[in-house]
Amino acid sequence: MIWLLTAAGLLGCGLIGIVRLRRRWLLVTVEGVSMEPTYRPGDRLLARRVALAGVRRGAVVVVAAPPGAAPTDPPFMVKRAAALPGDPVPAGIPVPDAAVPPGRLVVLGDNADRSADSRTMGYLLAADVVGVIIRRISN
Repeated sequence: MIWLLTAAGLLGCGLIGIVRLRRRWLLVTVEGVSMEPTYRPGDRLLARRVALAGVRRGAVVVVAAPPGAAPTDPPFMVKRAAALPGDPVPAGIPVPDAAVPPGRLVVLGDNADRSADSRTMGYLLAADVVGVIIRRISN
């Protein structure tokens, strides 16, 4: 009977640990060529979950797919944060503002010719930020 209680306790601790890890970290698989040559299709990336305040200009971020994305599209996009609230809007972004407004950001793919990013979508919302890439796990 004691071994059963011990096993149940260990299982419970393990589940709590997994839940805590998933709240802090996210594994993402790169789909598409928009971030080449930095990341290639199939690369597995480790991201730390953060809000917009935790993002630095130039960081590679994970953002939620925009509304209207096809159901077959991945739920996340991996892009580079090009401009944050208050930063000048980079050239080629189809928005009327000179500076990025509060609660918004500009993201760009490293492979400009093959990337759906702020050049076609405009600003992304702060709420769309899921995390910041920490490192490549595998390719």
